[in-house]
Amino acid sequence: MKRLILNFLAIAALAAAPGKQTFTGIITDSMCDRGDHSRMKMGSTDAECTLACIDAHGATYVLYDGKEAYPLSDQKAPEKFAGQKVTVMGTLDAKTKTIQVDSITAAK
Repeated sequence: MKRLILNFLAIAALAAAPGKQTFTGIITDSMCDRGDHSRMKMGSTDAECTLACIDAHGATYVLYDGKEAYPLSDQKAPEKFAGQKVTVMGTLDAKTKTIQVDSITAAK
């Protein structure tokens, strides 16, 4: 009986665990989290402004999907995609709205 209950609990826990998701949006920074860099003017392109905000102001990389800006757990991989539309594979932490990043690729 104990084994049956433990198996049931394990299955329930796995079913409730958040799964991998695909997110598409623009890699930007937490200071210009809506992808609008016109206020900051830290570079001539969105990519330059994003990188400057990260370097000079301690901002962090976020993914902006057009509605919401999601902080990214990986703060190294987004650098090469600054200002670009990407697809992020990962798991969303519902409490912090942070995407636990598995991979980032250029959007097609």
